[in-house]
Amino acid sequence: MRRAVTIAFGGADDTSGWADDGRPRWRRLIWISIGLVYLFFPAMEIVTGELQGARAVWGVLGLAAFVASYLGTALSHWNDDRPAPLTYGLLAATTVLAVVLPVAFGGGWLTLPIYTTVIYSMALPPRLSMAGAVVMGVVVLLIGLLKDHDLGSTVVLVLQVLTLAVLFIRVRKTRMLLVQLRQARDEVARLAASEERLRIARDLHDLLGHSLSLIVLKSELAGRLAENGSERALPEIRDIESVARQALVEVRDVVTGYRQRGLTGELDGARAALEAAGTRVKVRMAGTPLPEELDGLLGWAVREGVTNVIRHARAARCEIDVRYDGRTTVLEIVDDGCGAATPYGPGNGLAGLTERIEAAGGTVCAGPREKGREKGFALRVAVPAGGACG
Repeated sequence: MRRAVTIAFGGADDTSGWADDGRPRWRRLIWISIGLVYLFFPAMEIVTGELQGARAVWGVLGLAAFVASYLGTALSHWNDDRPAPLTYGLLAATTVLAVVLPVAFGGGWLTLPIYTTVIYSMALPPRLSMAGAVVMGVVVLLIGLLKDHDLGSTVVLVLQVLTLAVLFIRVRKTRMLLVQLRQARDEVARLAASEERLRIARDLHDLLGHSLSLIVLKSELAGRLAENGSERALPEIRDIESVARQALVEVRDVVTGYRQRGLTGELDGARAALEAAGTRVKVRMAGTPLPEELDGLLGWAVREGVTNVIRHARAARCEIDVRYDGRTTVLEIVDDGCGAATPYGPGNGLAGLTERIEAAGGTVCAGPREKGREKGFALRVAVPAGGACG
């Protein structure tokens, strides 16, 4: 009898499927049907003729009603917090039958309260289900004493009622934790996808903003040269084609996440773009070579700063200064244009650059500057040596 109780209701993972978590109901029914093996004891009293005549008929009807009520309760709609009204009604019917039938027939029918304990544990709140299990344990003990059932077997049944209640309450809590874990995993996946979309959008903005600005400048220059019949128009058009092809390659690389953004390459590109815009460029680098993480991060900063100079400053001169002393990297981009009259806004990429720098523990300062009679705009980025590209 002990072994029958331990296998009667399937494993923990199977009972976790009883609640409405989207699993097919026929799977739930299969495992519940396996649990009905424990009804072997009352059924044998009918088969072996221990119950005869009208008692046997009432026994068959009572057992059939109990099985129907038990299966109906187990298959009814409920979740972890609030069973449906129908479930309460079926649960009440199952409880009544689990008490009345042992009182009427005794013996092996004392196993029926165990089924109600399992249903309590899976459908009711933990405290209420444990209280119900204690009540059913007392009922089993009283009926056993009333029917002169073997005291040792009665005590074993009482202990099984209580231990199974504790077991299935833990099963239910485990299932709830698994559901929460799945929900958390889905939320993490959703946030990761959202972050990846944000990364791609930010990178595309940075890349295309620079490349398209250069294409526009070279197109205007090529148009003016073509109007004047200059032979320099053809090389400029070829440069436009080259920049467009490179922009396409960079976009593909950003989408796949494999593009390496080096500071040296960005400085070369910045020099070419500024010179094409008619701006004199002076680049200074001091200190030891940058770590790989800082190299990529400063490359993004150069690209964003130079793009804004081309778009907004209309500067005649631009200075790019990079300093690294082994502890802190400082990048300064200073122009003498009119960018101060058109402050950088959130739509031009400065907000995205600030997010990257702050994620690496650095700071970004951008604003108008005045040096004697000269005016212009200055971008200053400072990142500690431990910074990493965001």
